[in-house]
Parts: sequence; C-alpha cells; structure tokens
Amino acid sequence: MRRNSWVVVVILLSLVTLGFAQDQPPAKAQERIVKEVRHELLMLPYFGVFDNIAYKVDGYTVTLLGQVVRPTLKSDAENAVKHIEGVEKVDNQIEVLPLSPMDDRLRLELYRAVYGYPALEKYALGVQKPIRIIVKNGHVTLEGVVDNEGDKNLAGLRANGVSGTFSITNNLQVTPSK
Repeated sequence: MRRNSWVVVVILLSLVTLGFAQDQPPAKAQERIVKEVRHELLMLPYFGVFDNIAYKVDGYTVTLLGQVVRPTLKSDAENAVKHIEGVEKVDNQIEVLPLSPMDDRLRLELYRAVYGYPALEKYALGVQKPIRIIVKNGHVTLEGVVDNEGDKNLAGLRANGVSGTFSITNNLQVTPSK
C-alpha cells in the first residue's frame, strides 16, 4: 500500500513538471518568436519617429509597451503580433498619446532640431529612425539608440533648445562598440 502511494506521488510530480515545461517554448522557438515580433512591428506602415513600441516575450505571451500618436497603430501592432505562429496571448499596454496641437508643433520642431543638426544627420537616413521623439503634454522623452555618448548628449542638448518643452528625458542607449 505504501509503495502504491509513492508511485502515485511520482506520477503526479511528473505530470506537474510536464505541465510547467509546456508553459515555456524551447529556446529556438522563443528566439524565432522574438525575431518575428520585431519584424512585424518594424513593418507597420504608420510606425514613425514619434512612436515608441517595445515588447517582451515570455513563453507564448507577448507584451507590447510604449507610446504611439495614432490609436490605430496600437491595434495594428496587436493584430500583427497575434497572428505569429506560437503566440497565444498578446497583452497590449501601448499608451495612445493625447491629441494636442501644441505637442504636434513640438514634435516637428524637435525633429528639425535633432535630425536637422549636421552632426546628427546620419541618424535621419533609412526608413526607421533610431532616435524616437515622444511628446506628451509638452514633456519630451528621447528613446532609441545612438552610436556614442557624444551623440546621446548632443541629441539631448538639441532637444533642450526647443522652446515650449516642459521637460526632456534622454533615454537614448549607446550601442556597444565592436
């Protein structure tokens, strides 16, 4: 009788372990999901320099984060990601920025100040700009990546020089040199 109890316990533990193991995809599948999510988000037609979309992949769940100017971009991002093979759930936490003519004016002035400056013009090349300019009620956040600490500081200084901004947060990341 005691031996049968141990067999039942071992079988239950095995089933529980198998159940937990199935919550996480194999490393290769996880890597594929991450690559496909990145690709799908970058291919969104209205994803621009004034939008910031980030994501986390945890098992079969994708969490979308960031801020966008257009409400349709939030739903487009969710729809693009939910159709990826292996994605079972999408947690869409993207914030839609409030409509504001003042913020729209600031976005244009900030774009000119940052991307129009000769030392930073190299970042204006290509479809997807590496420096994201997020404006919410006059508060500015710079997101993205730059080549070096000097470019990060220069982008922050250029943004700081735009009148009408209440605050500047420079979250630019410096890519590690190879």
